[in-house]
Amino acid sequence: MITGIGHLGVFVRSIEETVEVVSKFVRLERPAVREVPERGFRIALIHIGQVGLELIQDLNPDGPLAKTIAEKGNFIHHFCMLSDSIEDDVGRLVQQGVEMMDPQPKVGLRGKKVAMTTPRALNGIAIEISEP
Repeated sequence: MITGIGHLGVFVRSIEETVEVVSKFVRLERPAVREVPERGFRIALIHIGQVGLELIQDLNPDGPLAKTIAEKGNFIHHFCMLSDSIEDDVGRLVQQGVEMMDPQPKVGLRGKKVAMTTPRALNGIAIEISEP
């Protein structure tokens, strides 16, 4: 069952600039920026109360994500819903015909099981389902 919202995933042009602005705005320490070469991203997680911001930057300045950001600017890519029964929730979405990038949960960046819909699931915004 879906139990809450975990984070918003935001694709950004410059992770350092975005981390600096957001950290000052919410008066929090700057989080570490982590490279995830196997996924082609740099990420930073900023927790604000119970919800986080997952800032994501393409490692390749000429990659598809970087090109999209160059055209659109920074944008929300997905929001993450927490699930206490991820296999059941993903199975229900598949049965309902929701197009999934991950029809089976896999281990995500934080070491928890996750599954992602395509952006078409919510008119241009993907939904990630994650273990708490």
